[in-house]
Amino acid sequence: MSRIWERSRTVAIVGSAVLLAAGAAAPAAHAAEVEQVVNGGFDNGTAPFWANAEMTLALEDGRACVDVPGGTANKWDAIVGQNDIDLVAGENYRFSFDASGAPAGRSVRAVVGLAVDPYDTYFEQSPVLGDTQHYEWTFTAGTTTAQAQIAFQLGGSPDPWRFCLDNVSLVGGVPPEVYEPDTGPRVRVNQVAYLPKGPKGATLVTTATAALPWQLADKSGKVVARGQSKPRGVDVSSGQNVHTIDFGRYIRKGSGYTLTADGETSRPFAIGADAYEKLRSDALKFYYTQRSGIAIDDALRPGYGRPAGHVDVAPNQGDGNVPCQAGVCDYRLDVRGGWYDAGDHGKYVVNGGISVWELLNAYERSPGLRKVGLNIPESRTRTPDLLDEVRWELDFLLRMQVPAGQPYAGMAHHKIHDQAWTGLPLLPHLDPQPRELHPVSTAATLNLAATAAQAARIYKAYDPAFAKKALAAARTAYAAARANPDRLAPESDGVGGGAYNDAKVSDDFYWAAAELFLTTGEKKYQADVLSSPEHTADVFGAGAFDWGNTAAAGRLDLALVPNRLPGLAAVKASVIAGAEKYLAIQRNHAYGVPYAPANNMWDWGSNSTILNNMVVIAAAHELTGRDKYRDGVLTGLDYIFGRNALNISYVTGYGTVSSQNQHSRWYARQLDPALPNPPKGTLAGGANSSIQDPFAQSKLTGCVGQFCYIDDIQSWSTNELTINWNAPLAWIAAYVAEL
Repeated sequence: MSRIWERSRTVAIVGSAVLLAAGAAAPAAHAAEVEQVVNGGFDNGTAPFWANAEMTLALEDGRACVDVPGGTANKWDAIVGQNDIDLVAGENYRFSFDASGAPAGRSVRAVVGLAVDPYDTYFEQSPVLGDTQHYEWTFTAGTTTAQAQIAFQLGGSPDPWRFCLDNVSLVGGVPPEVYEPDTGPRVRVNQVAYLPKGPKGATLVTTATAALPWQLADKSGKVVARGQSKPRGVDVSSGQNVHTIDFGRYIRKGSGYTLTADGETSRPFAIGADAYEKLRSDALKFYYTQRSGIAIDDALRPGYGRPAGHVDVAPNQGDGNVPCQAGVCDYRLDVRGGWYDAGDHGKYVVNGGISVWELLNAYERSPGLRKVGLNIPESRTRTPDLLDEVRWELDFLLRMQVPAGQPYAGMAHHKIHDQAWTGLPLLPHLDPQPRELHPVSTAATLNLAATAAQAARIYKAYDPAFAKKALAAARTAYAAARANPDRLAPESDGVGGGAYNDAKVSDDFYWAAAELFLTTGEKKYQADVLSSPEHTADVFGAGAFDWGNTAAAGRLDLALVPNRLPGLAAVKASVIAGAEKYLAIQRNHAYGVPYAPANNMWDWGSNSTILNNMVVIAAAHELTGRDKYRDGVLTGLDYIFGRNALNISYVTGYGTVSSQNQHSRWYARQLDPALPNPPKGTLAGGANSSIQDPFAQSKLTGCVGQFCYIDDIQSWSTNELTINWNAPLAWIAAYVAEL
């Protein structure tokens, strides 16, 4: 689960883009349409348009042109704009202009936003310029104001360039555009690979109510298997009438297979296990490029090299000596390192905690991870690469602990991030905002206690000194949390970073006590585990665990890590019962998903929720050895890789059509062609029924379940990437790679 927030506090966003050759006729205006821009054709000079950054806006062949200086850090360091634009909430607007850039390849951030502090963004797009083209979008205003502006943000280029503009228009009263996603062929398959001896299922979207014939063809087009589909009626999660197809009896390895039914042919897929070994590495390599406080070596990650972020080098104000928010504390901490949490530059202890736990849990569960090379700077050490990567975050978590002698000593600060929101795109080393430590919280402190205790037992074989340090920090944190059991992060603390508020911490106490018991075997921690209300509760809900619900993390480790807890058989039985619950949901789901949220309201980060539920199913496989649990994991994985209503793989670089534009400030190719897309193996958040961001609202309002997703960098509520979402992807990939 990620955060319900975003830097721009955007309140309206675009419809579909239309690109026309220069001079082509725009759609005819409706009678009710009203132009908001003054002198948009520059027939009367350049006023009231303005330019900043020592730029001079001048007419050239009837266009307004400006020489943009090089060497600026941010898009907003060089702007052409017009103020005093009127907007009315709920009104539809068409924003259009003709623009060119020389040399070609420069991008402009075209914005409709508030002209005064706090400079809210109501709309934005970032076309890449060359010869003159017409650009056009529609959006719905979410606020009423007479102080809006249109702005063309031109900075961020190391070299100077020339920008020309004409026919600028913002017309109100236009009809809204209807968004229809391209879902491709109606036969939905795992676009990556099915295991030869595993289940093989597909979903057919059709109006037919009777069984239909299907054919499986190999790469050459030869039909290698046939059968009949199974009608399933209307699938609640998508609103579609569907059939399912079972071709599990076919086991021959190969690539380029396709499935045909009802006149439709699926996207190609493989039968084999090799892809999951590659996915295991790629999902884990994601973390290196999320690192803060170190330059990312392009030789290690070609295309992803960048300077170190937040190391006290201008324009960064850095993480080496960070103060608290006003009134919170009177000391400073060195909190360099760690992973950037998601698509922003913040670092959050509770999200870092669950990510560390899951990756270390994968290490304990999948022995093959000890030999997986990640090609990181520490790869030549005797410590397994995964542990070296996780150590980067663990060291940061330890730095967030309040020093002895200070108020709340031993507790952990909840988070550290920018004082105010920054825009997209923005590389970490260019972030100019002051950094702040936020107040301590009981939840963050218990995350530190749990993960440090877990690390103590795992790192002991490789770095006894670090293990000893981690265990001491865990003990101190746990004691501090018990002394301060109700220091809760407020929901209101969401400026510059996510709030990560959590009103319930009994689960965190249970998890921390469990990890301390498993590492030390001490009776006092055992007593806290046994007396916790979480110990006998059903902790496997619609979603098994996430940063805000951690009891299942403690339960899983108690069931799987060797220990002598009284009543251990009941603990293991509860995990199996949780897995059975998810299998029952999966059997009833026409897309084979082990997830059925109440009222069909899909959660923020639903893809990670689905994968975490699969972790519970995999744990039952380890506990029982029964193949039905293995098959449940494999079937659930199909959804992630394309057997879904949108026919998209949610993992970048895997499948014929995959998510490419996850919300990120530095994997932002959609906004700046000089930047990369997210690296292969990056998981998108997935369907989110609440569609909190305005871009998704403009496209997806009224969406049903699985359709509440759009692959656009502006949709932070459906398409973000996060460290805690990639963790279960890596966990499941490691599990499948060892089957």
